[in-house]
Amino acid sequence: MKGKTIIFFIILLMISAIVIFDLSIRQSNVSASVIPEESSDAIPTTMLESEVFNLQDLAIDFSKLQSIESEKTLAEYYENRAYDGAPPKIPHPVLSEKGIGGKTCLQCHSTGGYVDRFKAFAPITPHPDFLNCNQCHVPKKTDQLFVSSQFKRPTPKRIGSGVLDGSPPPIPHDFQVRGSCLSCHGAPSVAKEIRVSHPERVNCLQCHAPTNSRQITWERKSTEEEGGTE
Repeated sequence: MKGKTIIFFIILLMISAIVIFDLSIRQSNVSASVIPEESSDAIPTTMLESEVFNLQDLAIDFSKLQSIESEKTLAEYYENRAYDGAPPKIPHPVLSEKGIGGKTCLQCHSTGGYVDRFKAFAPITPHPDFLNCNQCHVPKKTDQLFVSSQFKRPTPKRIGSGVLDGSPPPIPHDFQVRGSCLSCHGAPSVAKEIRVSHPERVNCLQCHAPTNSRQITWERKSTEEEGGTE
């Protein structure tokens, strides 16, 4: 009787091992079908669609401000950043660096508006939910480098390169903390070269698409695979 019990447990363990191995194979196949080949594309950069509509309540106001010309240029926009996509420096004096963050910054940068002190419109943050502002944004204190290096500012990506004359220009940047389109393209505070003429059309992705063709190909392939499994 004791021998039969041992044999029974051995057979049970073998069956369990086979089942676990089969499940692991199935899981690896599923993972391989949804993860792109190169690790650099493992995290899709497509924005959450809800972020596009973050400032839709202000879209009509922005359209009414079209008569006010933007004074900032794209060159000034890039000059305030170490590279394209880097957090901008704080270009104005602050009373205390300890006060940077929370709702202090949002008083001017949540919805924009004209600031008489600086005779300019305040830029609108595309990520008002990130309240620890000085984790990325710091005041400019010097033009000197702390340590010499070989770093060279990369050339910004080309803008306005539509496929055809008059066609909607593609989106040349990723969407990490830059998913709210009207923050950077709608208000009078933005660079005039990238300010849109139709801020009331809030569904930007309906006409504008990312320039990353590999990303688009991967998304299309994933959609087709999902549709084929139904």
